[in-house]
Amino acid sequence: MNTLWLPSQLAAFAKVAELQSFSATAMALGVPKVAISRAIAELEKTLGAKLFNRTTRRVGLTPAGEILYPHGRRMAEDCSAALELAASWRARHAGPLRVRAEPAYGRALLSPLVPRFLEAFPKIALDVELTDIDVTSLPEASEWPGDVFIRVGRVSSNAVAQRELGAPPAVLCATPAYLQKHGTPEHPEDLAKHALLVPESAAAGVALHWAKGVRQVALTFQPKLVVNDPAVLHSSTVAGLGIGLLPEFLCRQGMATQKLKCVLADWVLPEQLPLCAVYRTEMAQDERVVALVEFLAAHIIPALSTR
Repeated sequence: MNTLWLPSQLAAFAKVAELQSFSATAMALGVPKVAISRAIAELEKTLGAKLFNRTTRRVGLTPAGEILYPHGRRMAEDCSAALELAASWRARHAGPLRVRAEPAYGRALLSPLVPRFLEAFPKIALDVELTDIDVTSLPEASEWPGDVFIRVGRVSSNAVAQRELGAPPAVLCATPAYLQKHGTPEHPEDLAKHALLVPESAAAGVALHWAKGVRQVALTFQPKLVVNDPAVLHSSTVAGLGIGLLPEFLCRQGMATQKLKCVLADWVLPEQLPLCAVYRTEMAQDERVVALVEFLAAHIIPALSTR
């Protein structure tokens, strides 16, 4: 028994039974009427039973056809669902790759790379949005309003794949004018005398260890400013409002031009959460996703490194 075409024959049989017409079935499926007739004839031959009673006015099911119809209908429904899934997959993979990034890191790290990526991969279109959407709060990965998310921290879910793009080291820094007016801290304990500008993750305190030895200090403080946007911390630090706890890459240019000065340079701050590219597991083999993630890793990881 050749069962290679059995699913399509069953689907055609169910459609004929539903429409009670070979001609209407051919029109609905977009195939010649002879193809429907051949499919039903071959199915009847395979099963060894007549499935339809045909007259000039109508097509009706035989007892064997009545028994087979529920199975054929399920096959037709499965085929229709498969086609809808395939169409949905094509739509997602044919359109622009939707990239969503946390605003501060998107502006500083992703934005400069977008033109370079489009030049390197001219056949890939991007839809980029800087947004604070938290993918961990969405119940299903299939409901994510994007394909690739650039975010701080990994996601614990079997429904996603992710790639670390580097962990941005943190530094304490301030303007020379601020330090001249308020003094330069020589020991971590001196920070208690200063206006501290910190991210939310460090609002309660921070631990430092001495880069030249084993000494470690845990600090708690009353910060002047707590904010979840590194860009706001950076602008506040540059404005001379206090000593900022910032990602090193945001301060690099300011320190190179001496607009900012590193504070307690011999002390090392705790390792920060990594910057990650997160995407649904079903997108892991998408050539566009692979190209983008590899491109970002190749450029962001070195950009975050202090070596």
